[in-house]
Amino acid sequence: MTRKNDARGIVTLRSTAGTGFTYMTTKNRRNTPDRLVMRKFDPHARAVVEFREER
Repeated sequence: MTRKNDARGIVTLRSTAGTGFTYMTTKNRRNTPDRLVMRKFDPHARAVVEFREER
């Protein structure tokens, strides 16, 4: 649950493998204004790949 003045926002991470698989997470937009990049498991590709934040 997010408040109106809260700095944390919900972001979508999309797989760079081109499968269209996504993860949802939160991040503090004030401390991390850059786009988030994480290495996570993509079950469609059956591999650990980079996931990038999309807006």
